Amino acid sequence: MTSVALRRATPTDAGPAADVWLRSFASALPTVVRAHSDDEVWAYFREVVVPRQETWVAEAAERIVGLLVLDDDQLSQLYLDPDWRGRGIGDRFVGLAKRRRPDGLSLWTFQVNKPAHRFYERHGFVAVEYTDGSGNEEREPDVRYVWRPGGGGAAVVRGDAVVRGDAVVRGGGKAPVQP
Repeated sequence: MTSVALRRATPTDAGPAADVWLRSFASALPTVVRAHSDDEVWAYFREVVVPRQETWVAEAAERIVGLLVLDDDQLSQLYLDPDWRGRGIGDRFVGLAKRRRPDGLSLWTFQVNKPAHRFYERHGFVAVEYTDGSGNEEREPDVRYVWRPGGGGAAVVRGDAVVRGDAVVRGGGKAPVQP
C-alpha cells in the first residue's frame, strides 16, 4: 500500500491541488453546474487558496491526491482524487482539521452530496442550516454543518434565529468553494 503524507501546501502545489478539485467536483457532483472555468479555478488556487488560506495536501507516490483548506473556523474545502477515495485520507484530514480548530468547525456542502453528509455526520458534524442555494455561486441548495468538541448542543445564530440541534431552512449561505 502506498503511504500518504499530509503536509502544508507550497506554491508549487496550487496547480495539482486545483486539478484534484476539478476531478473530484466532476466525479462527486455531476449534476452541479460549476460557476467557474478550469482556468479560473487554477488561478484561484494559485492566487488565493494556497497563499492566503491554511491549505493542506495529501501526497502519495509523488503526486497530490487530496486537499484540505481551513479558513478561520470554516473547513472550506476537502476534496480527494476520485481514485483515492475510501482509503482513510478524508478521515485523516478531518482529524487534522479538528486538531487545528479544537474549538469547533463549520462547513457547507451541497444538499445533493449525500455521501458527504454521511461522511461528516460520521465525524460528529451536525446539520444546522439548509438553504435554497441563493447565497452560493452555483445556485445549488446547500447545507451547513457544525462540529463542536464533545458533540453537544451546537447553536447557530443567524439573523434573529437561534438554532439548537434542529436545522433551520432559509435562503443564503455559500458553497464550499468560491473561486
